[in-house]
This record gives sequence, C-alpha cells and structure tokens, in this order.
Amino acid sequence: MTSTHRSLDPSRPATLPERPTVDGLEQRWVKVWKERDVYAFDREAALAPDVDRSQIFAVDTPPPTASGSLHIGHVFGYTQADCLARYHRMTGKHVFYPIGWDDNGLPTERRVQNFYGVRGDATLPHDPGFTPPQQGGDGRSTRAADQVPVGRANFIELCEELTVIDEKAFEDTFRRLGLAIDWNVQYRTIDDRSRAVAQQAFLRNLARGEAYQAEAPGLWDITFQTAVAQAELEARDYPGAYHRVAYHPVADGEGAEEGHAEPVYIETTRPELICSVVALIAHPDDERYQHLFGTTVASPLFGVEVPVLAHPMAEMDKGAGIAMCCTFGDMTDVQWWRELSLPTRSVITRNGRLQTETPEWIAGGPGERLYAEQLSGRTTHSAREAVVAALRESGDLQGEPQKTQRKANFFEKGDKPLEIVTTRQWFIRNGGKDEAVREALLDRGEELAFHPEFMRTRYRNWVGGLNGDWLVSRQRFFGVQIPVWYAVDAHGEVDHDTVLVPAEERLPIDPMSDVPGGYTEDQRDRPGGFTGDPDIMDTWATSSLSPQIAAGWPVAGAPDGERGNDSTLFDKIFPFDMRPQGHDIIRTWLFATVVRAHYEHGSLPWTDAYINGWILDPDRKKMSKSKGNATTPLGMLEEHGTDAVRYWAAAARPGVDTIDDPGQIKVGRRLAIKLLNASKFALSFGELPEGRDVAELVTEPIDRSMLAGLAAVVERATASYEAWDYSSALDVTESFFWAFCDDYLELVKERAYGGAFSAEGPTTDPTPQTLSARAALRLALSVQLRLLAPVVSFATEEVWSWFHDEASSVHLQPWPRVEELAAAAGSGDAALLPTVGQALTGLRKAKSEAKVKMRTEISAATIAGPQDELGRVRAALGDLSAAGKVSGDVSFAEAETLEVRDVSLVTEDAPSA
Repeated sequence: MTSTHRSLDPSRPATLPERPTVDGLEQRWVKVWKERDVYAFDREAALAPDVDRSQIFAVDTPPPTASGSLHIGHVFGYTQADCLARYHRMTGKHVFYPIGWDDNGLPTERRVQNFYGVRGDATLPHDPGFTPPQQGGDGRSTRAADQVPVGRANFIELCEELTVIDEKAFEDTFRRLGLAIDWNVQYRTIDDRSRAVAQQAFLRNLARGEAYQAEAPGLWDITFQTAVAQAELEARDYPGAYHRVAYHPVADGEGAEEGHAEPVYIETTRPELICSVVALIAHPDDERYQHLFGTTVASPLFGVEVPVLAHPMAEMDKGAGIAMCCTFGDMTDVQWWRELSLPTRSVITRNGRLQTETPEWIAGGPGERLYAEQLSGRTTHSAREAVVAALRESGDLQGEPQKTQRKANFFEKGDKPLEIVTTRQWFIRNGGKDEAVREALLDRGEELAFHPEFMRTRYRNWVGGLNGDWLVSRQRFFGVQIPVWYAVDAHGEVDHDTVLVPAEERLPIDPMSDVPGGYTEDQRDRPGGFTGDPDIMDTWATSSLSPQIAAGWPVAGAPDGERGNDSTLFDKIFPFDMRPQGHDIIRTWLFATVVRAHYEHGSLPWTDAYINGWILDPDRKKMSKSKGNATTPLGMLEEHGTDAVRYWAAAARPGVDTIDDPGQIKVGRRLAIKLLNASKFALSFGELPEGRDVAELVTEPIDRSMLAGLAAVVERATASYEAWDYSSALDVTESFFWAFCDDYLELVKERAYGGAFSAEGPTTDPTPQTLSARAALRLALSVQLRLLAPVVSFATEEVWSWFHDEASSVHLQPWPRVEELAAAAGSGDAALLPTVGQALTGLRKAKSEAKVKMRTEISAATIAGPQDELGRVRAALGDLSAAGKVSGDVSFAEAETLEVRDVSLVTEDAPSA
C-alpha cells in the first residue's frame, strides 16, 4: 500500500518541556500543519496505477452556510467526521477531504440585508458607485421598511463581498478546531465552477425529461417572496380559532332532496377564505353527509354555489367532519382540487394580501360590496377579522370562535405561515408523482450504508411520503441562475413552451445579462425576441452536486486542468466513501444528492452516510442560531481548549442527540493534561539502547501484561472505527489510558527509575528489569498516542514532537496493529495488571482509612483471593511492594474475592519490622 507513514524510532532521545501545558497548542500546531501542508491529498500518488480504489478514502464534506458565524452544532458534527477521516488516513489510505462553502441562497441574502441595511429590487439599475447605508451592526436590527432598495447587480456584489469575509472567519475556526481538511481543495457554491456544474447538470436533467416547468399552486413565503419546496417545511404551532360557519343548501339545486334544508356547518380556522371556496368535502363513509353528496350549497356572505363531494382524505373525527375546499388554504386543498377537477378561485397574492380586484365569481353577488370595501388588498389577518364580523351580523357564525393551536407550514427559515399561490416554477422529478422513480430512489437508499443503521428509516419515510416533485426554482437574487431563456411571440407574450438553452461550452451563464444563440441584446423583452428566466436554483440544487464539484466532474468545453476539471481523479474516486451530515437534512441534502447522482451517473454519490445527532440545550431543544439558543464555538475553544471540545464531540455516540454539557468538556481537558504529564514521565528515562529491539527488552510479567491488555484495546478500537463508531473506540482507549496512569505507571515507577528516587534522576546503568519497564513505557506511549490522535489531536501531536524529528507528525503515522505489540507482550496475561492494580488499591485504602500519608511504609500485609489471582500478584510482587511502600513481608490466603487484610503501618510509634 502506498503510504506517507514514517518509521517509528523508539530509541530517539526526548526533548521534554519543563512544565507541559495544553494552553497555546492550537496556535502552534495549526501554524505547523498549514506550513507543512500535513493534510494535503497527494493526487499523483493516489492516482498511480498500482493504487487500488480501496486505498483511497473520499469525504463529501458538508459545505457550511456562509451566513454569519458557525455554531456549536458545526463543532459537534464536523469533529465526529474528522475523527473518522483521521483514522482512515492513519490506516494508510489517501484521504480526499475537501471543504466547500454554501454561500448562495436565502440565509446569505437575509444576512446581507441586515448587515448592510439593503434589500434587492430587480427593477433598479446597477449603481457602480453605491455605498451601503451601514456596515455590520448586530446583524438583526434592520427592519425591512428601513432597508434601502438596490438593484440586482448591486445586491449580488454585496453578497459576494460579505460571504468572502464570513468564509475566512469560518476557515479560521475550522483550523482552530483541528479539522484535517485539505485546504488546497476548496470551492464556493457561487463560484464559476460550481455554477457551471450546477447548470450543466440541470440542462442534462432537462434534456432527459427529468426537469420540467409547470404553473401550479405551491407553497409561497410572503416574507422572502419565493416558492418553497416540501423539504424546506417546518410544521409549527400557530395560534388560531375554530369558527363554526353555516352553508345553506340550495333548494332548487340539482340533486337536492326535500326535507334537507337545514344549514350545513363546517368548522374552519381560515374564514377569510370563504370567498374562494370551491366545494364542501366529507368522507364517503360518513353517514351524516350521505344525503348531501351530489347536492349544492351556497357560501355564507357571498352566495357562491358549490357542490358537496366525497373524498377519502376527509377526516370524519376532525371538527364537523366536513370541510370547505378553498383554492388554496393548504396542501390538502391542492390535492382535492387536482383529484376532483375543481375550479380555481385564488384570492391570496404573492404579497400575502387578498387580490385588489373583486373576483369574477363574487361580482354581482351579495358579497360584492363586502369584498370591495373590506377585503380588497387586505392582509389575511385583517380580512379574517372583517369576515368574522360580517358572519356574526348575518347570523351564519354559530357561537363564538374557539381558540386553538393549529399546525401551520412555515419555511424553515421564515417567520410567517406559508400561503399557497399559483406560480410558474421548475421541478426535478424525485418520485413525488412517479411511482417508478420513487421505487428506484428507495432502492438507492437500500444500497447506501447508513451509520447508524436506524437512520435508514428516515430516508425511507421521506421518500415514501413525497407528494410532489422537487421544486428547484427560487425567486431570489444570489444563487445559480436557471440557465434558460424563453421566446417572446409577435404579440410580446412570453412563450414558456419555447425554451432556449445554451450550449454547455458557454456555462456558466446569466440569462439576465447573456444572450441566447441566434439573438442579439436589443431583442431582449421585445416582440419576436427573447426574455431571460429571472429565477435562481434552490441552494440544494447546487450543494447536491458537492462531490461532482470538488472531485473535478468535467464541465463541457474545457480540458482537464481548466475550470476545475479533473476527469482522471473523478473517474477514480466517484462514488465517494463518506457523506457526513446531520439527520435533519437527510430529506434535503442527502436525498437531493442521491437524486442527482442517480440521474447523471446511474449510481449512488457515496457508499456510506455517517449521520450525526443534534446538540440540545438544557431543555432538550435543538440548539440553532435561528432559535437564539446556540453558542458560538470560538469562545468554547478558547475557554476549554480544542482537544477538550473534540473529546466532548467524540464521546457522543453516532447519530444520538447530545445535551451541551460543560462537565464532559472538562473531562476532555483533564485527559489532554494527563496525557502530557504521563507522556513526560514515560519519556523521562532517556533513550533505549541503540540497536536493541523493543520486544527483546520487555521481560517482566507486569510489562507484558500491560502490553497484552493494550493489544486487546487496539483490536477493539480498530473494530469500532471500522464500524464507524469513533465513540466506542475512544471509550475503550480512554479507559485503558486512565488505568495505565493509575495502576501501571505507579507500579513500575521505581523500577523504571532503576531503584529509589534520587536527586540525580533515573539510573544511567539500567538493569534488564529497568530496561523492560522503559521499553514497555515507550511502546505503550507510541501506541496510545496514535489511538488518541484522531480525537485529542493537538496534545498527541505535541507529545509526538518530543521524541521524533520535526518533520514527523503523529497524524501521518500508521494506525496501531496488534502485531506490533504481540512480540513484546509475548504470552503475557492481560488480567495480571488489573489484578495487581486492585491489590495496590487495597494497600492505599488501608492507609487512607488510617489517615496516614501514601508514602507511609507497610511492615506487613495479607493478600487474600482466588489462587489464580494470587498467582498474578506473586508474579509482580516486587513492583507491588515498591509502589505500595511495603518494607516487610506479604502473606497470602485463599478467599473468594481479592482483598487486602491485616495491614501493619510503620509509624512513629511502630518501628519497621
């Protein structure tokens, strides 16, 4: 296997600091790693003919959204993925670990609006001398009414400017976090290469019939003035009230039966939409309404006649069991409208207000005046109040409204409930309307390995529950443009059926400034000319191509080496190995990436998906910037140190939500400090004899026992990492390390020094027993540093530098193998060390109970226990006596469990035996 690993040199003398400290390690090693390019992907070596694909580990790193600052959740998820990447690098693989910045989309636009105090206005021209009214502030204080309108081009320039600033801050934080990313491979989702890749993929989707446009009702955010996809929804509680409203049967209506003239009562939380009702709908099995099916009723206030129909989606146990279908109040209305072929009577406009002109179906009726005087142009809230007042006056409101908390759809980044508005949009087929596509994408989900496995269910449930295709167009400014134009007919009308597409060699293009082939700029928006599509793509439509962008998927018309093209690399490493991400974006980023790879490459985009959990606040709520309960990571890193924070993240089990726990971070800091101090001790005895093999030097039973136990740790930790379980690997390694410090170091301390402690330090003429301890310490330290390196990245690098040359790095060393310990451990009994450690604890407990110092000598003691355990104690009695300060005899007695009895202490009143 081709590898960058360097050989170990356990005989090298150590250069030890006087007082080891974790403070300042980040600044030192971040600089060194950057200068030496320690984590760079060696493309030439990885692409060598003798390197198999299995020797490469490619990571599809999440591109964080450039919208202000990173938060604690980034530290959590990115650290866990980093541990896995570091492990695979140490196994000898060539790790392709790029980084991208997701800098287009609504979050960026909102930050720019608040940061600069501006808002985009497509009707305004570019102002080359524009200066924004503010720079910074608290980033949230600018009200929309106070924002200065600027043209599209100026707004995009400000987005470009601020994202560069934010991304530099992100990079600094990620470097401080110690991420082993190859910083030579970066991309921005708004850069020319990303735009070209996204537009090329879209055009190919269009050519194959996977992308299409349609004018249809869809979810609309009135704040951001854009369509919203199903994957971006959040169902939130929203205060409302049920209104019990009377509809009146039409006596002369077709199908009406005599004796059924009583009002039909419906219960609605949106009485303002009574003016847009197209039907009343009940469940076909509901006996209460069987006599009404096929009849007609008149809407209150407006007198519009609508049919009473049956549909199985009506809920018999909800409200009155019969509902009004409006066009459109919610997505159920859309489904009823589509499946029952109902008319369209839309009144809600893109700005969230009712249309100003009186609708034709109301004109001339009893509600014409009400609409014109009290509803026209009103917000939905104002219109609701006016309609309720009119219902009270007419007698069609039975009782008073009953307050409730209803579920409403919100854009995940929005503050107001979504409306449903009919617009023309672009879609990519994702199985929401096509059973065959859905089954194919479900099959892709079965091919993908999920870690942890239970996350697969979230993928299945999402794909299985889709009710529409992926809406990819957005009515915003800062993003990858939809790369098409439309013909304009002789009458000046846009012909959306005549789509003009660019040659792929021209990409990226901006239809609002570029011209389609065969036309000139003076034909823009003129009869017989063309018009550019003003929309941009959903940000997921670009980030869903992150592996293609990073790995050099060729953009047409450019050879390898230009425009980021690298077909040789792409062909070798695609599909990638790992997609790390949070479970909340399985439905968006993960699924969208699967869709694009399925269509474009006929494969998955990666073989494995590692899914991290969320960080929860003390109330067990997800921490996020939007909720205002997320802490920024820089302060945490500065206060506790990076290794402590990395430990906290890596201690959490894969996929499990974790409470923000400062106590766990403090444990990580203690671990890093202990590692420095224990390592200094292990290295303080000078170098081993030159030319002597470490395994040959280790002869003592307790040394061999320790190494045998460490070999078992290596085996378990390796198996855990191979199972994508970094936390179990850390747990078994950390448990051994603390036992190593508490028991082994104490037990062999005097032997390692070569006798009693002295001012002159350790002996320079060691016995074989002393050399055995020193060699075991060196070997154990080397192995444990490498086991802990993926997590405690700075402290392990610091210690490694104490006894290796400056060009070395622990992170480029081979992952420990059982074989490198086997010879030194020999036939060592792994149970010996913990047994002797238990006996040492018993001796110390006796001193504690007698309230004497630990250095107090013991003149006699009895150790009782099973014969096999007593045999282990006898084998290491010299080390036990030295560590426990036993100056007299130790006797042994048989018992069921190991215990220390009859301890005699040497005090001022009791001389030594």
